[in-house]
Amino acid sequence: MNAMLVLQYALSYAQIAMIIALGLSGWRMLYGPRAQDRVLAIDTMYINAMLLFLVIGMGNGNVFFFEGALVIAVLGFVTTACAAKFLMRGEVIE
Repeated sequence: MNAMLVLQYALSYAQIAMIIALGLSGWRMLYGPRAQDRVLAIDTMYINAMLLFLVIGMGNGNVFFFEGALVIAVLGFVTTACAAKFLMRGEVIE
């Protein structure tokens, strides 16, 4: 068993695990009992999607997935910060 085969198995396992984590986060976002749980689920979904893009980029060797992961990270931060501020103060822009 060579190193490339081990890497392909590891990347495939990581992709499957992140897809399952995305599904579970989506479930939590839809059926979370409180608004705070839903915001946390959205943040978790962004992190899982970003990591999934990174793993796919590592598997393909394509740099566009890394740029996509960067965009997802920035959008996730902004979305989570806005949602948290809305929950705390009732408005996003003061």
